[in-house]
Amino acid sequence: MVHRIPPEICAINTALREAGFEAYLVGGCVRDLILNRIPKDWDFTTNATPEQIQTLFPDSFYENEYGTVGIKTGSEDGRLAIVEVTPYRLESGYSDKRRPDSVTFGTSLLEDLARRDFTINAIAFDEDKGQITDPYGGQKDIKDKLVRAVGNPQERFGEDALRMLRAIRFVSELDFGIDGETAAAISKNNKHLEHVSRERIRDELVKILNSRQPMNGLVLAQRLGVLEFIAPELVHSFGIEQNKAHSYDVFEHLMRTVQHAADKDFSLEVRLAALFHDIGKPASRRHSQEKGDWTFHGHEVVGSRVTRKILENLRFPRETIETVTKLVRWHMFFSDPDQITLSAVRRMIQNVGEDHINDLLNLRICDRIGTGRPKEQPFRFRKYKAMVDQALRDPISVKMLKTDGNRIMEKFHVNPGPKIGYILNALLEEVLDDSAKNTAEYLDLQTEKLLRLPGEELEKLGKSGKEKRGVAEDEEIRRIMEKHRVS
Repeated sequence: MVHRIPPEICAINTALREAGFEAYLVGGCVRDLILNRIPKDWDFTTNATPEQIQTLFPDSFYENEYGTVGIKTGSEDGRLAIVEVTPYRLESGYSDKRRPDSVTFGTSLLEDLARRDFTINAIAFDEDKGQITDPYGGQKDIKDKLVRAVGNPQERFGEDALRMLRAIRFVSELDFGIDGETAAAISKNNKHLEHVSRERIRDELVKILNSRQPMNGLVLAQRLGVLEFIAPELVHSFGIEQNKAHSYDVFEHLMRTVQHAADKDFSLEVRLAALFHDIGKPASRRHSQEKGDWTFHGHEVVGSRVTRKILENLRFPRETIETVTKLVRWHMFFSDPDQITLSAVRRMIQNVGEDHINDLLNLRICDRIGTGRPKEQPFRFRKYKAMVDQALRDPISVKMLKTDGNRIMEKFHVNPGPKIGYILNALLEEVLDDSAKNTAEYLDLQTEKLLRLPGEELEKLGKSGKEKRGVAEDEEIRRIMEKHRVS
């Protein structure tokens, strides 16, 4: 692993060792190195005290009760900009099921590893000797792709209830399974999550959603009784049968939809909307005697309200809440291009905003796959996307010019009339041939020349420009259609 350790990390290790202290890389960075991944962050543990660490690294800070010192490396890589160095420590008493009542600095690496959450995170690496310290079999669990608590899982989760959500997150991020005893302890102790702040739960949910396998984690959370502490409304969707258009119940449909959002690497907003887009179905489900099937009329309206409540409860930023609730509200948009107009498409763009219309389209893609349909973008949907592109683009017109009729009349003392239109269309023809000519200075010079032309010649140039504009419009629409494979 040594050859994959960055120079900034080597420098910190060297400084601690040369000062006579022990120094070990520990936790997630060691796990990631074993997995041949690039660590998201780097952590050391040492027998030096916070004061001794800061003496060695003047450009550092120490702002917590756990002894962790943040060392600024000056690296432009965000993963290396701050490296945390924490003294060996012992913890005792967890009256709030979240933080230790007391923290004392320990004297050995083994004491420090014993307090850690999972075996895969309780591995230390001595860079100088190239040796791994692994008292709890973390390397084997990494090889077996297993999340297992250190020691007694009941004790680990009694110390810090958030560890239960972290276990589920590691299942999602690493695509691991979970040890049976560890899973049983989560199921037995899940009520302790009541003691965890909503912000902490939100942060773990975001990491699960941004992982490679969010479906695995969320299904596990439901099975172990953890999901109700994230969003109980999701639990209510479990086992809710849908109509014949769906292959799965509401819960599995939501899981498959959010998984496809992860597979496509869509934004967090799309992943959240995928998770909650049909959350209103349990409340809106009715059985139609006429159709002999279930109906969910207005579930998108109900769902947007429920989604807002969930996201507000989890303390998401207001901007995120607004975006996701809009996506949920409008995810049932009518997309048959044979029956809608460009003006209807423009209204939909207005509903969700230009910045998020593509998010809405991506949500529809995920929804379709989550329904059990094999093709994510059939012809009609691609044609609708082409209409969105048409609605979003600026039409080719004289409004593109860096001049206008008012400027021409004021600057050149021209009376209103057809002559103004001829001039603007003639100028547009030049700009379509060479966009660099679209400056006020150049267009003023050309306007002056055009005004000297006989009326018939100016009219001819104006009509020629208008024809070229039409050709350019047609070409732009043809390009859009080809892009979406609907030409």
